[in-house]
Amino acid sequence: MSKPEYKRGMLVFIAFVAGLGGFLFGFDTAVISGTIEFVEVQFGLDSVQLGWYVSSALVGCLIGAMVAGRLSDQFGRKPILMLAASMFFLSALGCMLSGSYQGLILYRILGGLGVGIASVLSPLFISEFSPPEVRGRMVSVYQLAITLGILLAYFSNAWLNHLSITNQFQGDSILSYVIGEQVWRGMFGSEMIPAGMFLLSLFFVPESPRWLVKQDLDQKALKSFMRISDEKTARFEIDQIKQVIKLEGESVRELFRSELRPALLIGISLAVLSQFSGINAIIYYGPKILNEAGFTLNDALGGQVTIGLVNVLFTFVAIATVDRFGRRPLLIVGVSMAAFSLIMVGIMFQAGMDSGIWVLVFILLFIASFAYGFGPMVWVLLSEIYPTKIRGRAIAIASLSLWMANVIVGQVVPWLLENVGASWTFWIFALLCTPAIWITVKKVPETKGRSLEDIERFWYQHKSD
Repeated sequence: MSKPEYKRGMLVFIAFVAGLGGFLFGFDTAVISGTIEFVEVQFGLDSVQLGWYVSSALVGCLIGAMVAGRLSDQFGRKPILMLAASMFFLSALGCMLSGSYQGLILYRILGGLGVGIASVLSPLFISEFSPPEVRGRMVSVYQLAITLGILLAYFSNAWLNHLSITNQFQGDSILSYVIGEQVWRGMFGSEMIPAGMFLLSLFFVPESPRWLVKQDLDQKALKSFMRISDEKTARFEIDQIKQVIKLEGESVRELFRSELRPALLIGISLAVLSQFSGINAIIYYGPKILNEAGFTLNDALGGQVTIGLVNVLFTFVAIATVDRFGRRPLLIVGVSMAAFSLIMVGIMFQAGMDSGIWVLVFILLFIASFAYGFGPMVWVLLSEIYPTKIRGRAIAIASLSLWMANVIVGQVVPWLLENVGASWTFWIFALLCTPAIWITVKKVPETKGRSLEDIERFWYQHKSD
């Protein structure tokens, strides 16, 4: 067959729309940082209630990741993404207007459901449309969107807080209430804008053609493929998908077959180890370290924005290089540099140099390394290595593992800092993330430039050792 032709404009639009799910993922998890002190005073929270307020969304994340795969395999990727978009919108609206602590918690859990679903389906949706030669770049857009969502949440919180402090809104208007009097409501409400964009834009993208073929809806699949390619390429893709589907079983138990077990273990291991690198602990404590070191942009935009900018910048580097160098090299280099950075941060703390220039260098090097390696590559590989019929549920298993690891790290970090100190905390993170290097070298196949069907054939043709 001659070289396939693809409509790049539509491919970019699909990646942008699905990427909004990642943006909302990042925005929803970061926006809470600006609301904590206000909500604590508003509802008179004690330490236990405050901790539940901050972590309650994780309950929704776990449930969302758990159900997203099965729902999307049964009803399609697009309808469940629309469900997630609706959850984001309703969560933002509900948090903004909530009159009680209990109501606020319920709406935070609803937002968490949206995050959990988006974490499974957004990268999956992008991968099922993407040509092999640009699939890594397109799926990495999802991770870029997460970092942009985090960064924009920081900027949005700072801007709204500035408006509140300077009394920009006065009188009896709704803006006076949600920004002037109780700015934390405006911080939550601002999420309705990207959530509404996400929901509306999903009406203009087609359903995943690979899911349609799995449902024996070949004509609809052909129309969907022809939104991104010429008819000859579309028919060839459908034929390839149908050939590979014949090798598959229907049940998620298929993943435990000897042929596919390595793919399952790779996905779970990389997802868990990415969180055991301590990325969330670094992001949480990084701003304090940078502020103490004197590296602030201004009083409102301190270390968080510095870290956010580096995170975004090096995600762009990953996008530019993933389809040129491949997944394995980026993951190996990224994890190696992340472990090195963690070791050096630990040494800085041990030597009492936790507020100098070098701790800044190694904190930012860790963020850059994560943004170049673990951050995007885990999502790229998860979206590529599983069979079509059960891809949604398989990614859900790995994503659920990621969220569970996230919860564990969140619970353990305060104990580690109190009982073993900062140095050993960072050294433990360095030790825990290094097995990803061995897994990548020994077990992860290079997926650069290969169709999803070729990758699937690889597992069936190479039984577990």
